[in-house]
Amino acid sequence: MSIDTIFSTNQQIPEQYLHLTDDEMIAHIRQIKQDMGDDLYIPGHHYQKDEVMQFADSNGDSLKLAQLSSNVNARNIVFCGVHFMAETADILSKPDQKVFLPDMRAGCSMADMADDKQVEEAWYALQTMFGDTILPLTYVNSTAAIKSFVGEHGGATVTSSNAKEMVQWAFKQKDRLLFLPDQHLGRNTAVKLGVRLDEMAVWDPINRRLETDQAPEKIRVILWKGHCSVHENFTISNIEEIRHSHPDMNIIVHPECKYEVVQQADYAGSTKYIIDSLQQAEPGSQWAIGTEMNLVNRLINQHHDKKIISLNPYMCPCLTMNRIDLPHLTWSLDEISKGKGSNQIIVEEKIAANARLALNRMLRIS
Repeated sequence: MSIDTIFSTNQQIPEQYLHLTDDEMIAHIRQIKQDMGDDLYIPGHHYQKDEVMQFADSNGDSLKLAQLSSNVNARNIVFCGVHFMAETADILSKPDQKVFLPDMRAGCSMADMADDKQVEEAWYALQTMFGDTILPLTYVNSTAAIKSFVGEHGGATVTSSNAKEMVQWAFKQKDRLLFLPDQHLGRNTAVKLGVRLDEMAVWDPINRRLETDQAPEKIRVILWKGHCSVHENFTISNIEEIRHSHPDMNIIVHPECKYEVVQQADYAGSTKYIIDSLQQAEPGSQWAIGTEMNLVNRLINQHHDKKIISLNPYMCPCLTMNRIDLPHLTWSLDEISKGKGSNQIIVEEKIAANARLALNRMLRIS
């Protein structure tokens, strides 16, 4: 679904919900959850605000929520995350289930960096260059249309938790891979598996060309020129400042960060990896974390026995993740409880079928 389509189908929240107090909304949400019982399921991504996460029936990263969404029986799934996550839930859900996104403006800038027309065009060009030697993989931070393309061409989805495993699988299928849409996760994962930087090239969808100085036969990984607008804001300068001002501090970052940042950090891994690392860390240890600010603040509040800061002191939370708030959640649940339901996410079956192939290949392997 394009940005234009998202906004044209967006049902705006009635103004009355914007004037409710937090206590009124909290009480109302609790009542609806109690009344609906097992008919309602609310998954919440780690990057959501605490005001929303308090109502999540499950919380997790993309892999965990993808797995949980394929197993729940509730007829109404209210996804507290972003658009591509709700699409994934709809793709994996049962026919009698409905998936809702409380605010359709909750998108993902990374997912919007690759649309189906761009990918079809790139695929034709790359097939011309490399022949039938490429398997496509897409990060789950992508639209249903991109997942569908990947599924149709024998590929699979990946998450930051299982990217290494999925890239290893891909290389068993074909000599080369196209990694969509986050170049940084693709590059950092491939390097871990021994692929050299000079064996990678970047496809620029805007200028419609492959960025490389190497001969085609040397290229093993083709990276889509996309990125996470949050994780790109962590820099080598941030690391140098931490090393200078806090020499005993551990630096841990998400693999959506740039290659040089990941290389200079002490640890790098998925959201789950970061959370687990902090839970297992010794009391009194010090940590600078390079990931989304809502999660960093939550970890600070959960681990008073450790010193935790953001790697970038000027970092803001993910703006689109923050679209889901108490007023939108209250309104969404109110509509569902009345049998209406606003902002339902529906992926066309012809797209969902191939996207499901890509997702299920990942879930089987992971």
